Amino acid sequence: MPSRSIHKSENDVFVAIAHPVRRQILESLAQGSMTTNEIAQPFDVSRSAISQHLAVLVDTGLVSREKQGRTQVYQVQPDNLNEIYQWIQQFEGMWNASLDRLGDLLDDMANGMDSADEA
Repeated sequence: MPSRSIHKSENDVFVAIAHPVRRQILESLAQGSMTTNEIAQPFDVSRSAISQHLAVLVDTGLVSREKQGRTQVYQVQPDNLNEIYQWIQQFEGMWNASLDRLGDLLDDMANGMDSADEA
């Protein structure tokens, strides 16, 4: 049986969103365009580390970078999140079925309480 090596593709959106700092950066950019300094402000990491995270997000196409004078401005590219959305959609039926079962259970519990109140 051939050995399987697991490698990270720098263009893999799932690798890009695997890191919590990059997810927080995406959440921030969902509010609008930001400079590197604005993005780095809430984090307790070096500006260099933020730049590395931004480079991963740019390489995957989740974020675009535009130079405005000496400033880099970043913005999220929502269309490039489709790969993630499509992957998540395969679980939607499972979630809906679970929520339907929970709703049925809560209805049964509420009906049981109503019956007990009438007695």
